[in-house]
Amino acid sequence: MKAVFISYNQALTDRVNHILDEQGIRGFTRWALTEGRGSVDGEPHYGTHAWPSMNSSVLAIVEDSRVAPLLDALREMDSTTRMQGSRAFVWNIEQVS
Repeated sequence: MKAVFISYNQALTDRVNHILDEQGIRGFTRWALTEGRGSVDGEPHYGTHAWPSMNSSVLAIVEDSRVAPLLDALREMDSTTRMQGSRAFVWNIEQVS
């Protein structure tokens, strides 16, 4: 099992939901408002007067076989929405109860 953490401009929520549905990933936890800025480029998302946009984040625990197709779909979304900003990170899950 893997944990996939996805952080994205909240304007992309419908697209991320669609990707999760297409990939058959039903269970996840979403933080509707998260702040951040990219490590390479892009504008900060702080929800302030100067930087008004905000991020959302999702954590999904998925079978190993679902990770590559999910990341491919997220990369495709990011390639068409570069200025919005999105990132995904994967961790190993040791146990689930």
